[in-house]
Amino acid sequence: MLKTPIARGVALATLGATLAIPTMAQAAFIEDTKASLELRNFYYNRDYRQDGASQSKQDEWAQGFLLRIESGYTEGPVGFGVDALGLLGVKLDSSPDRTGTGILPVGDSGAPDDYSELGLTAKAKVSKSVLKVGTLQLKNPAIATSDSRLLPSVMRGAQLISNEIDGLTLDLGYVDQINNRNSTNYEDMGVNTAGKGITGITNVESDEFVYLGGTYKVTKDLSASYYYSNLEDFYKQHSLNLVHVLPISEGQSLKTDLRYQRSTDDGNTNVDNKAFGAMVTYSLSGHSFGLGYQKMSGDTGFAYLGGNIDPYLVNFVQIGDFAQEDEKSWQARYDFNFASIGIPGLTFMTRYITGDNFERAGVSEGKEWERDTDIGYTFQEGALKNLNVKWRNATFRSNGAGNDMDENRLIVSYTIPLM
Repeated sequence: MLKTPIARGVALATLGATLAIPTMAQAAFIEDTKASLELRNFYYNRDYRQDGASQSKQDEWAQGFLLRIESGYTEGPVGFGVDALGLLGVKLDSSPDRTGTGILPVGDSGAPDDYSELGLTAKAKVSKSVLKVGTLQLKNPAIATSDSRLLPSVMRGAQLISNEIDGLTLDLGYVDQINNRNSTNYEDMGVNTAGKGITGITNVESDEFVYLGGTYKVTKDLSASYYYSNLEDFYKQHSLNLVHVLPISEGQSLKTDLRYQRSTDDGNTNVDNKAFGAMVTYSLSGHSFGLGYQKMSGDTGFAYLGGNIDPYLVNFVQIGDFAQEDEKSWQARYDFNFASIGIPGLTFMTRYITGDNFERAGVSEGKEWERDTDIGYTFQEGALKNLNVKWRNATFRSNGAGNDMDENRLIVSYTIPLM
């Protein structure tokens, strides 16, 4: 059901532009169209290690098919186009006592055999500005839809990106519903409250999220961004980000990533948070060494959309976000690209994050830590060229009432260009 006039307008604009495209088709619209089919095989296993866990493990295996079509634009002062995203997930292994991985829906009798959806996006281009209406995958400091499982999460709304001024990218958007990564249904949005100390929520869901912001390239080595966002009835948020890359010599650089977010209530919630994060990464040939720090202050933890949204935090990692009330956390990270020693396609990453200084039931001071390791390889030649294999391993431990987990993900993906 479309609850607001804006929501109805979004749906009607998408339908109208989609139906109009074939009658306006011109050479550029067809010639610039791109299409691909990604085959994504995903195995997920999470073991709960704490005493008295309500579920001993989550363990599922599935095959995903992701069809992406991006049209060109019709000729003229205003160019029109349409994009399509077709998603299909097929169950390979699951059972009712092992669901909840996020790669398959959870039904009354376990995961269904398959699930699918089709998303359409109408778009219009004027000069260096593009308006999109319909199905969106967003990624900016205000909101980022997750693509860390079998199929990506998507949102329904409108987005305008403008690059009219050299070095400046303006970005504004409106969203009224989210379709989670293991679902075929669009739903209203909520706020992530797990461990955040956020209370006073009278309306469980919201049907309006708006944001506006931009990124400016101050110099070739320094960029700055600011975003304002509002989840109606839940929170308002200001986000600042500075990224500087200092070239030291050939193959050697120092990157500094500074982030600050100020969140306050909107409605009857008690949201009140200041989040500061810093990540410094030194790169030398194929090696990268990173150190990160993140600090929460205020009356609550960090506020962000619930469901399948990735918060813009330096210590948001495979399992944890380290964003509880008053939490301080540190990260040490190491990456290596084996191309530097003659093995292109092979990459390695490991990191360790530890957090403390927050309240947790049953203990005087909450503590938690996580260790992640990623190993990936993309075949460079032969019959398997461009086939990507990645293994992701994580261990998460905490004191008090937190969950203890050992997690493994194995992802095999291959993209076939169609156009």
